[in-house]
Amino acid sequence: MSDDAVYVYAIGDAALAADLPAVAGVGGTLVRAVGSGALAAVASSVDAGEFGEDALRHNLEDLGWLADTARAHHAVVDTVARHHPIAPVRLATVYLDDANVRALLDERAAAFTAALERVRGRTEWGVKAFAAPQAAEEPQAAEPQPPAPSEAGPGTAYLMRRRAARNRAAESRRSAADAASRLHEELAGLAVANRRYPPQDPQLTGSRDEMVLNAAYLVENAGEAAVRRLVEERGAPGLRLQLTGPWAPYSFATLEET
Repeated sequence: MSDDAVYVYAIGDAALAADLPAVAGVGGTLVRAVGSGALAAVASSVDAGEFGEDALRHNLEDLGWLADTARAHHAVVDTVARHHPIAPVRLATVYLDDANVRALLDERAAAFTAALERVRGRTEWGVKAFAAPQAAEEPQAAEPQPPAPSEAGPGTAYLMRRRAARNRAAESRRSAADAASRLHEELAGLAVANRRYPPQDPQLTGSRDEMVLNAAYLVENAGEAAVRRLVEERGAPGLRLQLTGPWAPYSFATLEET
């Protein structure tokens, strides 16, 4: 029995086997192509003891192991995607040997081919938008201030100022959310497909600003400049935009059922 198993990162055209970038995968082993017919899997050999069913179930609960594995997995996918159209598979997809990988390629050839055609000549771009609270805390110069009642004491005046500040913050947040929604519609018009996700928690983003847009866009390579230009033009006080990419099309071609 072999001590190695086969870790699969993505599916691509058979042609990638002749021009596969030299990149180390999970566990440090160089990736290779396992082909059958018109398709090939981007794969590498891993320790079967570490990636066996029982061991893998345990390792997936180890945050350090999971982070290292995810980092290596995404590095392979992103590197290969710069050279070839590929459909990524989910993290920690492992097979007993090359023969099992070839059987997979044969059994799901139609689905894999369709996924590749969906992303060929296209990349994924991510856009996040944040409502910047610091822009809402200062009243605009022309904004009328509520008159202080002649008999109001310091406590009442303080509460009125606090209420006005909260109102400005809420209005700024609504304005940022509306602007982000308009931007999403414009970006969707430039993209082949899009996905809008729930806003991320500040603990994940590392930002105190509230996220009001979290979306991904599948964009033709020829349309990348238009996406960049639109995001640059739509940035405004109270709305902070973050554009990332180009990425492998995780949101649009990831093959979950392998």
